[in-house]
Amino acid sequence: MTQPEAGQVFERLREAYPDARCELDFNDPFQLLVATVLSAQSTDVRVNKVTPALFERWGTPEALAAADRAELEAVIRTTGFFRNKATALLGLSRAIVDDFDGLVPIEMADLVKLPGVGRKTANVVRGHAFGLPAITTDTHVLRVSRRLGWTNSTKPEVVEVDVGLLFDEADWTLVSDTLIFHGRRCCHAKKPACGACPVAPSCPSFGVGPTDPVEAGRLVKTGEPPG
Repeated sequence: MTQPEAGQVFERLREAYPDARCELDFNDPFQLLVATVLSAQSTDVRVNKVTPALFERWGTPEALAAADRAELEAVIRTTGFFRNKATALLGLSRAIVDDFDGLVPIEMADLVKLPGVGRKTANVVRGHAFGLPAITTDTHVLRVSRRLGWTNSTKPEVVEVDVGLLFDEADWTLVSDTLIFHGRRCCHAKKPACGACPVAPSCPSFGVGPTDPVEAGRLVKTGEPPG
């Protein structure tokens, strides 16, 4: 797909999801970093239920670095894989305190050095906490961008480049958010709502899911889907 074609599809998606945004609740870069780590194999809705108590108790890198592991695990248990996540949260908090003077680093090279932080998590933080151009290749972005013909790859680092080449850097974060909204609400992994898709006429994957408008309409999720 060419840049103009991709731009037209993006504009139609923006009209369909004008409120596209990061659906994790946060007040600062550290909170977003922690919430994003917790969101792995979980849902934003679930994470948002856990983080108020978490941040009330351990709201800074210094506090979380000194947290009792058993108490931390109990607070984050419902997000799943809580032992691994506790290890990551304790490790990244200590690294922020020891290596970055208690401040979440901005540079990608520094962020990915933190325990439990990969490019996807780093891009969430860079895009939403620091306002930097960032393409977040989460499962929805990977799936939807491929279905739209914006990439032929399933590798996150390749998709990040392919999608980035189609848009101005200033739009990267919003492109990611919009694709995530579309993936959560319409372009589902197993049964996309093709017949109710706002970009159906331009989608090379049209027909993967039900094309009947009524049947497809039943598949569309409204509001804030759980994941």
